[in-house]
Amino acid sequence: MATQPEPDETDVALDVEPPAELVTELEVEPETGPLRRCLVTREQVARAAGLRFVVGPDARLVFDVAATLPGRGLWLSAKADVISMAIKRGVFSRAAKQRVDIPAELAGIIEALLMRRVTELLGLARRGGGAISGFEKAREWLVEGRAGLVVQASDGSVEERARFIGGRNVAVVSPLDAERLGRVFGREHAVHVVIAPGKLAAMIEMDANRLAGVAGRQTSGHIAPSVEAALAADRSMRDGPD
Repeated sequence: MATQPEPDETDVALDVEPPAELVTELEVEPETGPLRRCLVTREQVARAAGLRFVVGPDARLVFDVAATLPGRGLWLSAKADVISMAIKRGVFSRAAKQRVDIPAELAGIIEALLMRRVTELLGLARRGGGAISGFEKAREWLVEGRAGLVVQASDGSVEERARFIGGRNVAVVSPLDAERLGRVFGREHAVHVVIAPGKLAAMIEMDANRLAGVAGRQTSGHIAPSVEAALAADRSMRDGPD
C-alpha cells in the first residue's frame, strides 16, 4: 500500500500541556479489538474509520494511513476540527509521554495520503475487474444489482449524479474530481464508477469517508456507513484486499 512521503514542510515541535481536566484521560489503550479511542473526543471509533499515528525514532509524528506501521498507535477521529484540536492541546506529546515533532500542515499531509490511498484502491479494483466507469456501463451494473459502492466525481453535475443513482439505496462517495477519477480508468475524465461488492468496496468507502472528514466536507448523496460496515472494513484492512 502507499508509503509514507517525506513532507517538505518545516516541522513544528509542540509540547503544549492539555487542559488539566484531560491529563488523566490521555493514557493510550492497548491496540486490541475492533474499536479505538480518540485522544481528543475520547469517543470510540471503528479502527478502519479512525486515523492512526505513530511516533518514529526521531520523535517525528507519522500518519499511518494503512494502520500497519509498527509502534504504539495514537488515534484520532477523522475530522478536521479534531486534528486541529489535537495539535492545539498537545495530546500527541502527552499520550506518547515524550516530546513529539508534528509536521507543519499535518491535515494537508493526511488528506494527500488518503487521496493517494483511495486512488490506489480504485486502481486495484479496476485491474481486478471489480470496477467499471462510464455512465451507461456503470449504470448497467447498478441496475443489475452488481454495485457494492458508487464512486462519483466530486465536481460532476449534481443533477447528472442524481439521475445516475435513480433513487436506489446504495452507498455513494465522491473522493476525487473527474480528472483524477478518469486517470485511474485511462480516460480524460470520469464521473460515474461502480465498484463490485467485496473487500475493496468496503475499504474504498471507508477511506473516502475518512478523506471527507479530514477535508471538512460532506459528499453529496453520501450514505454514512453503519458500525457493521466500519467493522467489515476493519477486517478488510487487516486481511488485505481480495
